[in-house]
Amino acid sequence: MINKNRYYCRSRISEAKFSQLVRCFALDFTASSTAELIGISVRSVNSIYLKIRLRMAEACEVATPLKDAVEVDESYFGARRVRGKRGRGAYGKTIVFGLLKRQGKVYAEIVPDCSKARLQGIIRGHVEPATVIHSDGWRGYDGLVDIGFDKHFRVNHGENEFANGERHINGIESFWSYAKRRLAKFNGVPKHTFYLHLKETEYRFNHRRDNLYLGLLKLLRLNPL
Repeated sequence: MINKNRYYCRSRISEAKFSQLVRCFALDFTASSTAELIGISVRSVNSIYLKIRLRMAEACEVATPLKDAVEVDESYFGARRVRGKRGRGAYGKTIVFGLLKRQGKVYAEIVPDCSKARLQGIIRGHVEPATVIHSDGWRGYDGLVDIGFDKHFRVNHGENEFANGERHINGIESFWSYAKRRLAKFNGVPKHTFYLHLKETEYRFNHRRDNLYLGLLKLLRLNPL
């Protein structure tokens, strides 16, 4: 007989056991540890973990536009370095573009390149025009004033300038450090699931001051697996 489960439709896992699984997920337990603790297969736990990440990703994608003061930057995920390949566009890396509202939330998106058109298109789609933009000196940010962002301040990392009063991108760089430390524990994330792991990391960062377990239960109650 199929147990009633408000969080996981047509599931044979009881709601009580599923809630335990969500608690383990919120605590960032591995699938193996969770399977051992609650008594279901690792395969089932991995499947449910991916479905939870999908719900988190969906929630991240419908977030409201960022405003006030926003830092923008790109980062590269993957192998530490391929010999002879450096900088933007380093071979084999996954490029992620991020926007962070100071003292607030972050939005991250996988991009194929760091072109001006690509980055500014994302900024226009996720940042309100009256926002103060902070960036480094990358040419992809040239012309933000021309498309309606009148307050754009930069730091020139190429000249070892990393902060000048309020001009810095320390917040988004801290998020990159957090994301890379967290993803490193998986000993490599497959490309086909990298997006979901990235969005999970974004969601965890954005809800870092909340009770993640209760928040996930609410999310899954509104939109069951």
